Amino acid sequence: QVQLVESGGGLVQAGGSLRLSCAASGSIVSINTMGWYRQTPGKQRELVATTTSGGSTNYADPVKGRFTISRDYAKNTVYLQMFSLKPEDTAVYYCNARMLVITPTLLERDYWGQGTQVTVSS
Repeated sequence: QVQLVESGGGLVQAGGSLRLSCAASGSIVSINTMGWYRQTPGKQRELVATTTSGGSTNYADPVKGRFTISRDYAKNTVYLQMFSLKPEDTAVYYCNARMLVITPTLLERDYWGQGTQVTVSS
């Protein structure tokens, strides 16, 4: 089975930092885009940052200049380095990856992690 497993969430004070990790595993043929999204109760899931297989990146306006997305191709892992965290960054952060997998036939689709809680206190 194909899985995305996040780690690195937690409680941090405003102005602090956290580094989220997401590792993909399973019968993966290739990974195209990987990214991070976040969601709070009563609000739709929103894009945080994405990175393509070509290395280009895209950030949501609220996190530009504070968050950095990176990718380790050898480990099938994407990271989100978060600096200068604000209370409004509090959310469940979800890892996303568009992958070509064998399930059991060849299939390309978006996969989602279980989410990791990030809480920023003031």
